[in-house]
Amino acid sequence: MENLNYLILVRHGQSEWNAKNLFTGWKDPDLTDQGRNEAEKAGKLLLEKKINLDELFTSVLIRAINTGNIILDQLGIESLSTTRDQSLNERNYGDLAGLNKDDARKKWGEEQVHIWRRSYDVPPPGGESLKNTGERVLPYFENKIKPLIAEGKNILIAAHGNSLRSLIKELDNLSDDEIVKLEIPTGAPIIYSFRDGLIENKEELFDNQ
Repeated sequence: MENLNYLILVRHGQSEWNAKNLFTGWKDPDLTDQGRNEAEKAGKLLLEKKINLDELFTSVLIRAINTGNIILDQLGIESLSTTRDQSLNERNYGDLAGLNKDDARKKWGEEQVHIWRRSYDVPPPGGESLKNTGERVLPYFENKIKPLIAEGKNILIAAHGNSLRSLIKELDNLSDDEIVKLEIPTGAPIIYSFRDGLIENKEELFDNQ
């Protein structure tokens, strides 16, 4: 454990629109009760790791903000340096945002919607591809978060499926095909341990209850 510091990634818990099978993107629904429970479990899992956090980063969307706050509450942290930035927002789904996923398939066809959801570089109308999402997430990470890791700080990022995919693609050196197949569970912390600014280990925490 000596000389190690940590980057912890947590995907927000279930949102009200996740529960309704709606494309969410930059829309701003809050967590459901289940989502809050998922965030609480993430906090309890992290409590067992006894990592002293130095900074929290979230998107500007309430589901990520509240996930971060619930985790801090579970850790017994009343105050922590916190940054909220649009660069960490979920992928913008453009014209799909707010639509039921089944309705979108009826309108544009199963194959087209699948391409928008699962291709790396084909954006939906008015929205972002995963590649576009990475083009804002990664510079922000390089400029704002990576220097803190290099200083030996312990960082928690509470964000979204696609913004975290963009980050994990870089951290794990995954291909375009590999990253679109990666599923990130809600409320399951992913912990990267660093030594001298370089990744030494990766651990994924799951609630087995």
